[in-house]
Amino acid sequence: MMDVTETALREGLAASLSVNRWIDEVAAQQPFASAAELLSVATAAATPLSPSEIDEAIAHHPRIGEKQVGEGRSQQFSRAEQSALGDDVSLQEQIAAGNAAYEERFGRVFIVRAAGRTRADILGELTRRLELPNATELEIVGEQLREIALLRLVQIFGQHL
Repeated sequence: MMDVTETALREGLAASLSVNRWIDEVAAQQPFASAAELLSVATAAATPLSPSEIDEAIAHHPRIGEKQVGEGRSQQFSRAEQSALGDDVSLQEQIAAGNAAYEERFGRVFIVRAAGRTRADILGELTRRLELPNATELEIVGEQLREIALLRLVQIFGQHL
């Protein structure tokens, strides 16, 4: 059985995916027998995220390639996730231009799971997704937010796996 207080669980959930409905829904199902059960419940509760929930979650994410400011747990995750991307200035400039084009086209910040990806991978994904219809892209954003959330939950509660 996971030995986590409700406060610690809610803080970990908020740092993983800042969507109030999702946090409440997942927290209401504790206690969890294991972190694996938590991940299963978290996945189900986040599938799918509504467009307004995606907007709610995105409000707490920096643009890919930008330095995250602030000292909360979510900001620490963003810094760590993006720190491994490397320092290729040309790719950084191309991603910044892609971010601007994406925001112009879709009216929201480009979201991608940065963990395990290079800047070149991210630029390729950004370029590909710029061509998608908004409805398709919105589904992908929801998937990316879920992937990010699950990775963060494993980092926070992994000792309970």
